[in-house]
Amino acid sequence: MAKAKEFSSDLAKQEQRLAYMLLAPTFIVLLAIAIYPLLSVFGYSFTNATFASSQPTEFIGLQNYQSLLSMTIVQVPPVIDEATGQPKINPDTGEVEYESSVRVLPRRPVRYKPVTEFTFLGNKYVLGATDADFIHAVWDTLVFGVATVFLELVLGMIVALIVNANFKGRGFMRALILVPWVIPTAVSSQIWAYMFAANRTGFFNTVLWHLGLGSGEIPFLSDPALQLPSMILIDVWKTTPFMALLLLAGLQLIPADIYEAADVDGAGPVRSFFQLTLPLLKGTIAVALVFRTLDALRVFDLFQIVLGQARYSMASFTYYQLIQNRAMGYSSASSMVIFVVLSIFAVSYMRSLGVKSDEH
Repeated sequence: MAKAKEFSSDLAKQEQRLAYMLLAPTFIVLLAIAIYPLLSVFGYSFTNATFASSQPTEFIGLQNYQSLLSMTIVQVPPVIDEATGQPKINPDTGEVEYESSVRVLPRRPVRYKPVTEFTFLGNKYVLGATDADFIHAVWDTLVFGVATVFLELVLGMIVALIVNANFKGRGFMRALILVPWVIPTAVSSQIWAYMFAANRTGFFNTVLWHLGLGSGEIPFLSDPALQLPSMILIDVWKTTPFMALLLLAGLQLIPADIYEAADVDGAGPVRSFFQLTLPLLKGTIAVALVFRTLDALRVFDLFQIVLGQARYSMASFTYYQLIQNRAMGYSSASSMVIFVVLSIFAVSYMRSLGVKSDEH
């Protein structure tokens, strides 16, 4: 018995050494193509490095991060009527007039620019940032990511359930739903940009005008209130098939006899979906959410092609800082912020959806 245990232990050690030998090239490649560039970007983020320049690079510590992330909240005072000494009332709206948010924000030692205004407990406040464009880019990317992933999950689940059913022409339907995902983003983005044209040459303005729901000149891509919903619509149209494909793969792994047993027990389609399908798809949904969320939060091409500099995502903001402003250190700091945001979402998904390591 002792010899058998010793032989088993030696065999396990040999298998472990063999595994390390086989994994060594993988770790070397990972170090070369992932870890080294990440450490390089991390190092540059603490410098004032200029892209494609012979200027000397200096260490500036956390200055780039401070410029990107510094924010403040300041109360905006009302305009005082000199005649009455009371807050001035706008005669058209009947509301109190307030000072300009630009004037109340600090300008020294650094200048803060307004990001947004809000009211709390009857007082008006302004949120200011040293780089308002970056804060807007972070917020827009988070809203874009959450909205698109939620809609794609819901619509992808519906599509996956439909094409998973047994009906005539199912194979053709499965191929058809993949068309939007197969079209390159550069092509589909341009198509949608033409469809969102701010006159009746655009598809949506033409349709809404014929239905009597607009003047035919709705500025979908220039109105700040409509830009982000337009981006979300484009991405949902293109990427829902990918989500449906992932969920369909999970549905195909569920044994049919489980549903037959549920049907015998009198469980209807809705009950079977929530008590059988969703729990059994938990792992597939986790993988789909991680893939799509990380992809959505690093969106670049869609914003770059459709909106350009009119509105940034985190990735397009970083691109413009590097290419247009040649601020290599500043764009590196922005890249590290993106990396942290993506890491937080990935870890949160794995913890909340119960993804565990083999050791537990």
